[in-house]
Amino acid sequence: MTNLPVADFAIAIEKLEWYALCWKAEVFHKVMKSGCRAEEARLETAERLAKFLAVIAMVSWRIFFLTMSARAKPEVAPETVLTPTEIATLDAIDAARAKPRILRRTLATILLQIAMLGDFLARNHDPPPGNMVVWRA
Repeated sequence: MTNLPVADFAIAIEKLEWYALCWKAEVFHKVMKSGCRAEEARLETAERLAKFLAVIAMVSWRIFFLTMSARAKPEVAPETVLTPTEIATLDAIDAARAKPRILRRTLATILLQIAMLGDFLARNHDPPPGNMVVWRA
């Protein structure tokens, strides 16, 4: 992880905290590669590739950020992570159903609503949706 010197216990703990964050970078790249299919792009110019990577980096970050935020603080208002337009769109989709699914508006329930767009069943025994489920939606 690092070749920086570790002189005392506090610095060692700091380096361990850095290492603990590595999985987040790995998950983000997995979303880019698998979810956004970055490796399948057959773009012929560097300019097109740069634009494509910029777009999928933003999409991947939003998926990752939304999923991790809902895990960390499931009860917060969805407005803390989503734009008013995104929330209005999800509300319109839910309102069009015969039986609306979202009764309480929290970040966790909004994430469930997004995941259900990708056929997540949201049964009582199902774990919360992860990045893979959200990118399918």
